[in-house]
Amino acid sequence: MAMEIQEKLLKFKYHIILALVLSVVLISVIVLAPSFLNILAYFWPLFLSTALFLVTVLFFGKTSAPASADSSPSAEGLLDYVAGHHGHHPAVELVQPHHPHHEASVETVKSESE
Repeated sequence: MAMEIQEKLLKFKYHIILALVLSVVLISVIVLAPSFLNILAYFWPLFLSTALFLVTVLFFGKTSAPASADSSPSAEGLLDYVAGHHGHHPAVELVQPHHPHHEASVETVKSESE
């Protein structure tokens, strides 16, 4: 009879070990971890500033006028610049590399920008 119980327990030895390890970890976290009030006391300025920022965003989102359907030329210029479709600027000059394999790529870039 005792051998049958040992054989059945050996089938579940990994389950028992896992349950014991998880129990020890859970108990140690509960005992050693700081309480929720300590965490709240430490982070209350962060929570408050985040809440005020979100309230401000919601307030200005509700009170500001919606954007018009047609965009202004300055907005289109800004969008083109951000998208990388800005024209050739004379202040920016391409530097010729000293390596022969790079010269073809620089010439290609120069011809595309002109």
